[in-house]
Amino acid sequence: MSVDGKYNITLQSPMGAQPAELELKASGGTLTGTQSARGNSMAIANGKVDGNNVSWSVNITQPMPITLEFSGTVDGDKISGNAKAGAFGSFPFSGTRA
Repeated sequence: MSVDGKYNITLQSPMGAQPAELELKASGGTLTGTQSARGNSMAIANGKVDGNNVSWSVNITQPMPITLEFSGTVDGDKISGNAKAGAFGSFPFSGTRA
């Protein structure tokens, strides 16, 4: 199954669960799309796809400016993995197709 699609994801951060909407599109080994949270939408960067493995980064500004580096796996209609938040460490995320 393709990784393409819209997902509702939740990042488990020290500040509690952070919901976001994610739209992914794979073309060869490149992953593009957008991630939206807290009323802000941004294009994903550095997107890569290898089979069901995906990775991307986003520069967020709320609740603080930071780059989140996501890596995970798409399994059917589910997506899960971890997001590295700089010096704050890594936090799990999971979600389902919207």
